[in-house]
Amino acid sequence: MNTARDLAIVTLDTASDHAVEQGDLSLALAAAEMFDLLDAHALVLDGDLITPSAQAPTGDRLLDEAASALVRQEPYESVEDWLWRRGRGLSAAYVEDLERVGLTARAPGPRFALRAAPSVPVDSAARRQADERWTSGEPVLAALGTAAGIRDESGEDAEEAEKLTDETVTTVLAALGNAVMELEAVRQRRAIEDAAFDNVWRGY
Repeated sequence: MNTARDLAIVTLDTASDHAVEQGDLSLALAAAEMFDLLDAHALVLDGDLITPSAQAPTGDRLLDEAASALVRQEPYESVEDWLWRRGRGLSAAYVEDLERVGLTARAPGPRFALRAAPSVPVDSAARRQADERWTSGEPVLAALGTAAGIRDESGEDAEEAEKLTDETVTTVLAALGNAVMELEAVRQRRAIEDAAFDNVWRGY
């Protein structure tokens, strides 16, 4: 099971319905990778600190890259610090990798368009798996989708989230929530600063 890839596919599948902040998505993908690495026994959590295990290939290029990026000496990295470091530019990396392995293709568009057509998932076993997890409301994927902004949290989603009682899962999701809120605060500060600059420029 590749949660990060599933999240990336679902995001591209729902792109026309939701405006996704790339920073939020990148953080959510980094959290998804952490779940995948936990499943692969490539790391364990000691509280909120990441303790790497013996590295073994996962068969996925980006997950192997993520495993290689783990800090392997004390002081170990916190989950939130790793999300920020690993998440930088990660959404673009997944879009590129999905196209590289043939799981997405460029949507048809005007021949002389100035901007490249967006990538869309092709019919594949990977897409069907991602869609099945998404439509079934699988709790971890649903929580990641909510954090990324591709799923609006409903009462049903909140009930599913309450079922996530595993301490490791809740630690990662809590760190992701903190990081997304911090990123939104940064965006808001920048918007206020830009508006103030525009007012000064206009003489107000």
